[in-house]
Amino acid sequence: MRRASITRTTSETAITAEIALDGTGKAEIATGIGFFDHMLDQLARHAMIDITLSAEGDLHIDDHHTVEDCGIALGQALKEAVGDKAGIRRYGACHLPMDDAQIRVALDLSGRPFLIWNVTFAAPKIGTFDTELVREFFQAFSTHGGITLHVDQLHGINAHHVAEAAFKALAQALRQAVEPDPRREGAIPSTKGTL
Repeated sequence: MRRASITRTTSETAITAEIALDGTGKAEIATGIGFFDHMLDQLARHAMIDITLSAEGDLHIDDHHTVEDCGIALGQALKEAVGDKAGIRRYGACHLPMDDAQIRVALDLSGRPFLIWNVTFAAPKIGTFDTELVREFFQAFSTHGGITLHVDQLHGINAHHVAEAAFKALAQALRQAVEPDPRREGAIPSTKGTL
């Protein structure tokens, strides 16, 4: 089974994250941040990756440390679960529409983290959630997951739709990338022989 469990404890947060790449999209998320829980639920469901995540953070200050550290923990869990990446597709991409919003995500599980982020929000908050934290999550996830990740907003007015489309597009692209490639027969998807 391609599974991993990560525990991350700092003076700001205490996080436990578990993922199963060959799941059904089951999500058990509890971060104390309602909108963020909703986004992580979308990530699990649309990637068909089971995610269990619990976080206790310094929410009396703000949501930043909790969101970023959840990205770190989930990225580390993904990296551990895919292992040496033998037999996976490696690449994934998705153009995802959600009402007024359309987000394009392309990613490579290359082991070389890099984030291109071309997303703007028309509002600074979605409810009580700071929209700038969406990028913080994607940055932490790509860095600690070893993912080259490009996120481009093609359209979008409503901040909720833009954020949700970004998480769903990430999920769909991730689903493609971690899937076993039956034609690869367990080989590492790189001419270098390692990723």
